Amino acid sequence: MNLLALDSRWRRLHDPEWISPKSGRSFGGLIDIGYDHPDPWPHGDLAECGQDVLEVGADKLSADLCRCDGMRFVRAMLALPINGSDEAVQFAIWVHVGDADFYRYLEDATGETPGFAGCAAWLMNDIPGFESDTPFEGQLIPGGADERPTFEANDGPLKQAQAEGISFEALLDLYAATGNDIRADLTG
Repeated sequence: MNLLALDSRWRRLHDPEWISPKSGRSFGGLIDIGYDHPDPWPHGDLAECGQDVLEVGADKLSADLCRCDGMRFVRAMLALPINGSDEAVQFAIWVHVGDADFYRYLEDATGETPGFAGCAAWLMNDIPGFESDTPFEGQLIPGGADERPTFEANDGPLKQAQAEGISFEALLDLYAATGNDIRADLTG
C-alpha cells in the first residue's frame, strides 16, 4: 500500500479531476522539473530564443547537448524517490562530461558506434536543498532506446536522497524553490 494515499494532499496531486478552489489548477500526478541549460551557460534560455539551437560564437545549446567555454554537457535525468510511494520526481538536468566521453556518447546516440557504457559526469545545475560550491560527481548511465541517460551521484547528500528518497514535504519544498509552490493548491 502507498502510505501517502492517506494524505489528502497526495491524493489531490494525483487526481486529475480535482480542481483547486484557490487557483483552478489540476495536476494528475507528480510534476517533473527541468533545467533549460547548464548553470555555466551565460547566453539565455533556449526555450525563449524560438530556435532549436542557440549559438553564440563557439558556444552552442540544443535540447540535449551543449558546448560552452570549451566544456561539453549532456542532458540527463535524475530521479529522487518519494518516501511512502512507489514514485520518483524526475529532474531533467545537465551534466559535464570529458570531451572523449561526449563524442563517444554522441556516436552512440546517432547510431554511428553503438555501445556507450557510461562515464564520469558532474552535475551542472543546483537542485534546491542540494546546492554545492563544487559540482556533484557521479556517473552518466546510458538510457534505453529513445531515453535520456541518467545521473547517479557518487556520494554526499544527493546520493543519499537518490538511495533513500525524500519526504512529501521535501518534494513540496522543492516545487516551491523552483517557482511552483503548489502547497495552497493541495489544501481543501
